[in-house]
Amino acid sequence: MLDTGAHAPDFTLVTDQDDELSLSDLRGEKVLLYFYPKDDTSGCTLQACELRDEMEWFAGLGIRVLGVSPDSAASHRKFKAKHDLNFTLLVDDDHAVSEAYGVWKEKKMYGRTYMGIERSTFLIDEEGRLEQAWRKVQPKKHAALLKAYLEG
Repeated sequence: MLDTGAHAPDFTLVTDQDDELSLSDLRGEKVLLYFYPKDDTSGCTLQACELRDEMEWFAGLGIRVLGVSPDSAASHRKFKAKHDLNFTLLVDDDHAVSEAYGVWKEKKMYGRTYMGIERSTFLIDEEGRLEQAWRKVQPKKHAALLKAYLEG
């Protein structure tokens, strides 16, 4: 489990635009890194749309929002276009980054056990250190939870 104040695990992932983005390239910026299970599902859409609606506020604080899921860049592009999302989505198809952040977990639903993303969010400071972590977040009111913390 990542501890507050520890260096956030660096990564290089493919974006929804088929470019590569490394966390280390964002030094000097605050990053809100959120992990979600799957594009265009009800909970993930609700969560993404709440963040979309607050992007101006996050940008005003100098915070860059990045979403991470195992979905492909093509899936991310469809998801972004369908819901007019205004932030970058990253492809973690081998789950390496999800594992590094401790969010690739065994889950159970309807008597079935499987591996998947535990919906979690990390605030990384300008020096690449973990400022705060929210685990097992609920899609509804996710943005409000983040704003309450950031407003102090």
